[in-house]
Amino acid sequence: MQRDTEIFNLIQKERERQTKGIELIASENFVSDQVMEAMGSVMTNKYAEGYPGKRYYGGCQVVDQSETIAIERAKKLYGAEWANVQPHSGAQANMAVFMACMKAGDTFMGMDLNHGGHLSHGSPVNFSGLMFHAISYEVKEETGTVDYDMMETRAMEGKPKIIIGGGSAYSRDWDWKRMREIADKCGALLMGDISHPSGLIAKGHLENAVKYCHIVTTTTHKTLRGPRGGMILLGKDFDNPWGKTTPKGEIKKMSALLDSAVFPGTQGGPLEHVIAAKAVALGEALTDDYDRYIVQVMKNAKMMSQAFMDKGYKVISGGTDNHLMLIDLRPKFPEMTGKEAENALVAADITVNKNMVPFDSRSAFKTSGLRVGTPAITTRGLKEDDMKGIVDMIDTVLCDPTEATIAKIRKQVNDMMIDRPLFAW
Repeated sequence: MQRDTEIFNLIQKERERQTKGIELIASENFVSDQVMEAMGSVMTNKYAEGYPGKRYYGGCQVVDQSETIAIERAKKLYGAEWANVQPHSGAQANMAVFMACMKAGDTFMGMDLNHGGHLSHGSPVNFSGLMFHAISYEVKEETGTVDYDMMETRAMEGKPKIIIGGGSAYSRDWDWKRMREIADKCGALLMGDISHPSGLIAKGHLENAVKYCHIVTTTTHKTLRGPRGGMILLGKDFDNPWGKTTPKGEIKKMSALLDSAVFPGTQGGPLEHVIAAKAVALGEALTDDYDRYIVQVMKNAKMMSQAFMDKGYKVISGGTDNHLMLIDLRPKFPEMTGKEAENALVAADITVNKNMVPFDSRSAFKTSGLRVGTPAITTRGLKEDDMKGIVDMIDTVLCDPTEATIAKIRKQVNDMMIDRPLFAW
């Protein structure tokens, strides 16, 4: 068979891009060799619609074992009673929860996308906003932290079926206990989307949403450092409170309702090679080495956040409890958009993403902010002492985004990173 040089040349170019640059996108990370090996394995050849022990195809005896291991490791890692490891992504996991717990047009509440929420928490261009009626809560302008009083007021007024906690650009821990009280008061289910801080929660460094939420979803990449995919968790299984039925009759338990929402409700055959890689990553996350890694992620984030503030940048909420920070560029660079800043930094081989900030004066296509995170650079072995130098390089580019300055910083970045392994743990 002729080798597809066109694609494999691009794969090599991508490896070179990752190797020589500084990766600061908060939702990205580098997986271990064994996670990649599992993803590229013969598990990809097996069709396995259904669940372990209940498949629609023969020959699933091996993938049944692999998927069961992934489930058991997920339950152990988060202290959950039940897990579904089949969702292809975090958004697919969220869709399954919505399909299991609501009818089209029902009301739910999530964090405003412009204040740090996620696309699948009610954006009008996403299935969540297209199929359901979304209401939102925001952060306080003076503190940049979630306004739980607003959340309670809007929940009591709107009577949502689901309240979602979690976001994609929020740097503080969540008050899951307060949110559960609000959900109970208005008769809603509490759903925690912990996709971003998942690894920090798993190792006990942030409050565990599984203790308070009816349902928890997460991605398996980001801080968890696994393959791209999603999971759904239940701290405790519970009876379906709506009497919702399927063609086969009423489903009594939420676990069964969620299983059927994933398959056959929103997905077909599971990606058993990805599930095998999830199992590997979950096994890694159960180790002490991973705990040391995630502690370093948090140390690096705090150090980087302070370095930005020392340079005169506005960090939303004044710091971070987790792995990321959201930077409002306007106080220091009133005329610079997030898009312009992102493009200049990417040209210097420093990868970030433009991001809306709370009460932004610009559109989502331009933005006034940047989102920055430390999971990927920590995986490559960087420590606290490296953070100030990275912020210095970012500041140099943003203060003078000329071709000469960008070229100078790009060389510094490449010299710093080129000999570092992608996975140093």
